[in-house]
Amino acid sequence: MMLSAEAARLAAIEALSPTAANQGGGAFPTLAGARIFDSRSAALNELDDRSEWDGYTPVVAVYSRQARADTRGEAAEFDDTDASIEIEFVAELAVVAEDEGVPFVDAMAGDDPEARLVLAALCGQIRRVLLFAPEGDLFRHMIRAVRRVDWEPFAVPELGLRFQRTTMRLTCMARDDVFSDEAGLPEPLRTLAARLPANSYARSRLDQLGAHFSAIGRTPLADIRIAPEAEGEFVSSTGDLR
Repeated sequence: MMLSAEAARLAAIEALSPTAANQGGGAFPTLAGARIFDSRSAALNELDDRSEWDGYTPVVAVYSRQARADTRGEAAEFDDTDASIEIEFVAELAVVAEDEGVPFVDAMAGDDPEARLVLAALCGQIRRVLLFAPEGDLFRHMIRAVRRVDWEPFAVPELGLRFQRTTMRLTCMARDDVFSDEAGLPEPLRTLAARLPANSYARSRLDQLGAHFSAIGRTPLADIRIAPEAEGEFVSSTGDLR
């Protein structure tokens, strides 16, 4: 996995669920509120039973789907690459469902025009925050450009089921990982960590990741030796062998 994809995902989470808002110092930018989950779905105790949502809870799960780095031609150096990543946002109106009496979290099933508008608004808010709003600057700094946006609804046509769940996928030109001999995070993760609030979820995850990268030790160069010229031969200033 390309580490810059992890950086983009964590930057998106901070943008959609700001640390300041989680601490009561501001508003959340989407209908999901604080329910922006990192690489997982919502748990039962994380749903909201407020009457304004009519029994469902808007939630978003954020995933790093795939990443790749291609060298720029056959003569390019190994670190001269064009990188791309896909970040996936699973937005849904979550409800408590049951299977043989066992409760679990699932997307609301069935057609509901009003609920569909709520889900559409949630997807639109995600896109607006990450690509246009000031809060998305962290995310935009981790990528070079968004090349494509896909929206995929979730349904089981064979059973006549449609769920209030949409997967939104951003395909981005990205910044490839830049490694050094120093301990800790490579770039661009090091820059992202420095910009994040010290007590943020994303910063804690990056600190944990950085602990896995120790410094690279190299044997220092002691001297350079030049082999003596062969007896009776010397190289002139023009490079001719005499």
